[in-house]
Amino acid sequence: MLHSLCTNLRPIKTLPPTEFALFLHKFSTNNTMQFSKPIRAETTVHQVPGFCSEEIDRIAEQTFRRYTAESLPKRKGKGVAIVWFRNDLRVLDNEALLMAWVSSEAVLPVYCVDPRLFSTTRYFGFPKTGGLRAQFLIECLADLKKNLMKLGLDLLIQNGKPEEILPSLAKAYGVHTVYAQKETCSEELNVERLVSKSLQKVVLSSSKGQSVKPNSTNSTKLELIWGSSMYHIDDLPFSCNSLPDVYTQFRKSVESKSKVRSCIKIPTSLGPAPSIKDWGCIPEITVLGLEKAKVGKGLAFVGGESAAVSRVCEYFWTKNLLRTYKETRNGMLGPDYSTKFSPWLASGSLSPRFIYEEVKRFERERESNDSTYWVLFELIWRDYFRFLSIKQGNSIFHAGGPRKVEANWSQNPTLFDAWRNGQTGYPLIDANMKELLTTGFMSNRGRQIVCSFLVRDMNIDWRMGAEWFETCLLDYDPCSNYGNWTYGAGVGNDPREDRYFSIPKQAQNYDPEGEFVAYWLPQLRVLPKEKRHFPGLLYIKPVVALKFGNTKTTNNKTMGSGTRTTADENRWKGRKGNRTQ
Repeated sequence: MLHSLCTNLRPIKTLPPTEFALFLHKFSTNNTMQFSKPIRAETTVHQVPGFCSEEIDRIAEQTFRRYTAESLPKRKGKGVAIVWFRNDLRVLDNEALLMAWVSSEAVLPVYCVDPRLFSTTRYFGFPKTGGLRAQFLIECLADLKKNLMKLGLDLLIQNGKPEEILPSLAKAYGVHTVYAQKETCSEELNVERLVSKSLQKVVLSSSKGQSVKPNSTNSTKLELIWGSSMYHIDDLPFSCNSLPDVYTQFRKSVESKSKVRSCIKIPTSLGPAPSIKDWGCIPEITVLGLEKAKVGKGLAFVGGESAAVSRVCEYFWTKNLLRTYKETRNGMLGPDYSTKFSPWLASGSLSPRFIYEEVKRFERERESNDSTYWVLFELIWRDYFRFLSIKQGNSIFHAGGPRKVEANWSQNPTLFDAWRNGQTGYPLIDANMKELLTTGFMSNRGRQIVCSFLVRDMNIDWRMGAEWFETCLLDYDPCSNYGNWTYGAGVGNDPREDRYFSIPKQAQNYDPEGEFVAYWLPQLRVLPKEKRHFPGLLYIKPVVALKFGNTKTTNNKTMGSGTRTTADENRWKGRKGNRTQ
């Protein structure tokens, strides 16, 4: 759903190797005798966005100017306020940042590199953050620091838990309030509680310089600001506990009864910052316990708010692709079939309200059609999952989901490894999983297909898939990830979303010539197009039979069924991560 709202771009132009790859791509198209197609398939990298760094900075500067207000309310605050950056790594449309500025004489921006973000998942012990997303986060922090410095501030980066770092800073600098974006899921809510409890113990000096016992008037406060959705939570026509169980009902209600708020403007300067001797460094990925990851094929996303607004500019205004989004959104290959906004939305580098305003500007200045509306339709899906996580709580992480469905899921490690490594014997599944491993991204269509295959054809516990996506995806956020997986597994709150995706049908509809599978599985390119999806003995033997829609292959007699065994269960016993259930 929302994932289709996220991708597009031109190939890298500033890197000589990529230029050479593009040359091979064009040359081999017209000169098939000189270059084989596998060479083209194996060397193409598309940077997202496709601008050089200078152009990204230029677009970001222009965008910031449009959202800078010359006449904001006069700054009347006193003392120091902290803005604690979490999943809101941006300057534009950041109400927590603005409130910290308005309420103080000096703003201290802080990001805590929380070790819990790099531990393991709850049930199956996968890394909570993989190398590709960690690298993307590092780029987001570097860009945020740069943009804050342009506005007279900086970003203090410290390693450790927020509930330990923030009280220490509050005491050292006499901070009256810590402002932060409000989150909705259990791990994030637990950190908020711990930070609030720790801040209550901080005793601020009185006007006479005397310390007294902490109370509600002389201790540092935690002020949580809603800022992660397109529709503000306070503007919904119902409480989150009364949220409709069907998306269409939710969408029609908010579209008719709610209004999207305008983006928050920023002042020309956010300074001064407190006097800090050591602002800390952008963390190296090895310090996080991960190996440096570099995309060598497919889509290479650039982290940070500057890249995010440049991507919006590129997709909407430079390439004019918004006008055809609805027709192309179910594609799987290349940068231009969808917006590719999701990694920046997940990190908070891009505001959904900014996208909304750009869509409305496009409709005024160029064209209004089903495609322009459909981008907003997808953003409403994203909102829905976020609000639904409040209503459903930890049930979105449980095997039975919000509806408490009882199912005899398998946890067969051999089958699961075949799925996650792209070795199932079904090219459409394997190509999508190879893309995820290589780039940290997968199309919306691909996500639905591999989810259906894991839970319907393999009968594997959907939480294994959800946790593996948590590890790998650049655009991971708990609300959208687990919301989509509960729907895909048929345990979500709307049983009508319980669908089976037939691989033969999906292949015919969305990759009819096998170009996608041939790109990620180059050994298939030599085959006739009609054979690429079901190559028989010319490819890996399928690990399971399809539940429905089996095709004519010579291997069906040897296909396993994917049932649970005692040994399978033992492999996962005792593995626990940090998500509170």
